[in-house]
Amino acid sequence: MLETFERAALQAGKAIMDVYRAGCTAASKADNSPVTIADEEAERIILAHLHRDFPDIPVIAEESVAAGIVPAVGSSFFLVDPLDGTREFVDKRPEFTVNIAFIVDGHPAAGIVFAPAMGVAFLGESGTAEKLHIGPDFRVEKRLPINVRLARAERTALASRSHDSPRTARFLAEQAISECRNIGSSLKFCLLAEGEADVYPRFTRTMEWDTAAGDAILRAAGGCTVTLDGRPLTYGKTRQTHDADFANPDFISWGNPPRL
Repeated sequence: MLETFERAALQAGKAIMDVYRAGCTAASKADNSPVTIADEEAERIILAHLHRDFPDIPVIAEESVAAGIVPAVGSSFFLVDPLDGTREFVDKRPEFTVNIAFIVDGHPAAGIVFAPAMGVAFLGESGTAEKLHIGPDFRVEKRLPINVRLARAERTALASRSHDSPRTARFLAEQAISECRNIGSSLKFCLLAEGEADVYPRFTRTMEWDTAAGDAILRAAGGCTVTLDGRPLTYGKTRQTHDADFANPDFISWGNPPRL
């Protein structure tokens, strides 16, 4: 499955970079989030790969959902965010990513995050995570195993560049975080997974396709993502009385959580 993810993400990333270099304008969806032709083309490519190789597994993809295409999900399904960090993309910051995840029984079992403008990708599955260096021809040049780093007294946090909040600042103060870096997209999960930071608190709204691939990689590298009651973040959340289908609650992602 990860081979399909890799092929799909690299091809989608190439299409995104073609638009990135040429330039484009963004439209607004019903929720006021931006969308570009790069989002749409990348999703078309990814769906073609997934439908061809795994025709019986439903796919929940961001732009399809926005268009009203929402297949029923069972115990296993795919989550796709073809271009996470569209604001970064439009503003010509390189932190945007391609995201594909496989969910089994509510758990993110496998995922890929590809940052095409940065030439890096991350894969995770079954307790094994890798960082891939991608060449200008969109071929893999190097694969390196990654793991979260050991817990330490001085900890580095990651926060959303576009969706920070006062509650995040309070969390950082309560946890005595010594440094905080702001970065866009699902790369925050990947930086935790490769041991570059320790915690990512998120107290503003996300959707499952925003987090699933990065979360899969983080868990495969030895980290975790938990809700504010300490339980693992789950996927496939439908018929929610308090929010839309596939919306996440607030959560905290840890590279190596502190002992309570």
